[in-house]
Amino acid sequence: MKALVLTSPGVIEMKEVPLPVLTTGRALVKIKAVALNRRDDWIREGKYPNIKTGMVMGSDGAGIVEQVFDEAHKEWIGKEIVINPNIEWGANPEVQSAKYTILGMPVDGTFADYISIPVDRLHHKPFHLDLLQAASLPLCGLTAFRALFRKGELQAGQNVLISGFGGGVAQFAFHFAKAAGANVYVTSGSDSKLEKAMKLGAKGGYNYKNQTKYEDLWKTKGGFDLIIDSAGGDQINNFIKILRASGKIVFYGATNGVPAKLDLYRMFWNQLSLLGSTMGNDQEFDEMLAFVSKHQIRPVVDSIRPFSKLAESFGDIAKPNKIGKIVFQV
Repeated sequence: MKALVLTSPGVIEMKEVPLPVLTTGRALVKIKAVALNRRDDWIREGKYPNIKTGMVMGSDGAGIVEQVFDEAHKEWIGKEIVINPNIEWGANPEVQSAKYTILGMPVDGTFADYISIPVDRLHHKPFHLDLLQAASLPLCGLTAFRALFRKGELQAGQNVLISGFGGGVAQFAFHFAKAAGANVYVTSGSDSKLEKAMKLGAKGGYNYKNQTKYEDLWKTKGGFDLIIDSAGGDQINNFIKILRASGKIVFYGATNGVPAKLDLYRMFWNQLSLLGSTMGNDQEFDEMLAFVSKHQIRPVVDSIRPFSKLAESFGDIAKPNKIGKIVFQV
């Protein structure tokens, strides 16, 4: 079968590899669609922990179950599924265990014709989505869901700011917050992305490349209850200034690095919270899929490409004109 393999540091290749061998508790899934994440590119660039060469990459995937090892699991055969990429989150829902990893490194992932996966990682595809749309859900959808609802404790009617609209997690956070009844605003460095967000129902948009101050930010009547961010850096202090009293900033990345300073005085006086978040636990994966089904949420897909173009598409993951997920038909 064909698979995208990290063959050496910084080098990925589409190769012929053996079909996975089933063992007890596992299912053989024919992968029909996969999606790229920033994590995949960081692994390629050597910027991720526990990197092993020779591994099949990829965290996001959807497909059809073709075989199971155990007779007790035969009801899965023929089912269209989406894969939960969590491995050994652990018993504490608040924080992952020391053994926690994500599918695709350091264990073989979804960027292949077939994958052998524990049966408890299989989930029925939301009925209103096709397999290409469903493949975009796992990593980014789960990250957004945890940031908004467990960490951010989002409530209907709150003012929410999503930074970096266009990224995978940000577009899911936008859709989830809107479905939950929040007043959703976005930032981007692209006017075309802001226009897209407004067409999708954003209350307002802010181009951080054209403006340097967050004054009277879209007349939100007192600021934001919750801000979801992936960049970090010095803009955190701008966010602190526009939070309402007892507001929260939830960040799931730090692509701009750490801030040179932090406005602790404003934080303690206004009872503000700065919270880190990651992808999410298994229960939240169930809840995320149920939420997507209940609200008939459809992911924003930037483009659909053939599986053969996967390796050459890694460079597109951070392009400024990308909106949503890059998905591949296997």
